Amino acid sequence: MNYELNHKTIFKSSMLLSFFFCLFSSISFSQQLASSIDSTKIKIGEQITYRIEIETDTTDLVVFPEGQTFSPLEMIESYKIDTTKKDAKFKLIKKYGLTQFDSGNYTIPRQKILIGDKTFFTDSLKVFVNNIAIDTTKQGLYDIKPIISVEKSASNWWKTLLIILAVVSIVGGLIYWFVWRKKPLTKEEEIALLPPYERAKLALKHLDESHYLEHSELKEYYSELTFIIRKYLDEKVYDRALESTTDELIYRLNLLKDGNQIDISKEDIKNLESILKRADLVKFAKSAPDIELAKLDRNTIDLEIDNVKEALPEPTEEEKLLNQQYKEAQARKKKRRKKLITGVAILGLLIAIFIGFGLKYGFTYVKDTLIGHDSKELLEGDWVRSEYGVPPIEISTPKVLKRNNPSAPKDISSQIQTTAFNYGTIQDELYISLSTTTFPKQAEGEEKEKIDPIVIAEESISKLEKEGIVDIFVKQEKFATPNGAEGLKTFGTLKVPVLNSDKYHERHYVLLQFISDSSEVLQQIMITWDMDDTYTNRISERIISSIELKKAAQ
Repeated sequence: MNYELNHKTIFKSSMLLSFFFCLFSSISFSQQLASSIDSTKIKIGEQITYRIEIETDTTDLVVFPEGQTFSPLEMIESYKIDTTKKDAKFKLIKKYGLTQFDSGNYTIPRQKILIGDKTFFTDSLKVFVNNIAIDTTKQGLYDIKPIISVEKSASNWWKTLLIILAVVSIVGGLIYWFVWRKKPLTKEEEIALLPPYERAKLALKHLDESHYLEHSELKEYYSELTFIIRKYLDEKVYDRALESTTDELIYRLNLLKDGNQIDISKEDIKNLESILKRADLVKFAKSAPDIELAKLDRNTIDLEIDNVKEALPEPTEEEKLLNQQYKEAQARKKKRRKKLITGVAILGLLIAIFIGFGLKYGFTYVKDTLIGHDSKELLEGDWVRSEYGVPPIEISTPKVLKRNNPSAPKDISSQIQTTAFNYGTIQDELYISLSTTTFPKQAEGEEKEKIDPIVIAEESISKLEKEGIVDIFVKQEKFATPNGAEGLKTFGTLKVPVLNSDKYHERHYVLLQFISDSSEVLQQIMITWDMDDTYTNRISERIISSIELKKAAQ
């Protein structure tokens, strides 16, 4: 984003107010933060411990520096934060292991610390690295050792993969064992699959093997005997034989015979009636027939089952087809049930995996990983660190910024040079703009005019309002890059109009301005990002913490 600049604005800020602000900041800083090193002199390659100690409220979020921000010294280890609580405050101690492999005097730059919504900086510290004196008269010289290949240490992703594979294997095995495996039939299931005639014959055989008659248990004997014949008649002749009384059943059999629906003799019906009524007397009137009579009744039932079978008409082709269709329908129903159980089990497994990863990494992160999220891909993609403009601004961004130089009026284009780079537009969820404006040098003896960054920030806000952006909330504070360049930070929230709509997008914004000591160069960086997007919020933090200003080559 580019703004028309008034390079003739005069610096009129109050020096007294600035001194008071700096004094207040210094006092507040010393109360909360202190830094130190355990040694100011080390040998080449020797480690020193850099210590940052902070005392702050328990509600404040503290962000310590990470990465190689200690250049020219190299960070070799970042230790865990040591936290102790005292009253309503936390005392945090963060340690870093630093070293340097070249001799000389070095300065550890100031380190940026975020405490709540405020930014603090540690003091710079000097370190002297001594050379190691080698006595070649006592120390032998040896050839350079050959290169040794070292295997790259693997991350722990394979552990998660093994756990998932193990769970999937267990669930798959359980589904196969209990759902799809062809289980051996039980004895009861084998009997149930037999045709009615064979089942009735087998039931009579089991009755013979019982000990009812030996123990004179006639009631139980006749109950099972009549159940066998009733069950057979229920399945092959009359479908209510089990629930009918003896008179009702005999009446139905006579009707079927008279209607020529079953070719059974009157004698057979009479035999069945005699046995059924005798069984009723045994079960309900406590009658006690002779054991031999009971055996005779069993043989009669056996014979009548054969007679009924012979009396039944042969099933027609249509009946056979209906029976086959019924069996196929039952098989399809059983298969559908297996598929349903398998689908529910797989769905449950997927939900369990989603919940597990959600509890570990966050449900929003897992959802965005599965479905995809543009700003998440930007955050986790390959970032680009490059220099833009002269003097250069070094910055890390998710994508390379494209040159977009503004057109300036002819009367000032020869005097003012502006180079601009940007990513996206202000309508997008993430917008990055960077510009460097160079003003003409002051003639000798001419009074030097300085640029007021506050005035420039106000002009930039006004330009945004002219473009239709509303509800711009403005806060300002001093800002310093990791390499010590100081500037003005204007930040807050705003609302960007949606194209062809009366709606607005709510955005966070940051405008950073750096002015050279000679007021000949103005460098501006502006970032806007979606208020409700956690990924763009982390992107903006990473971009801002990566900014470094370099002096132009002489």
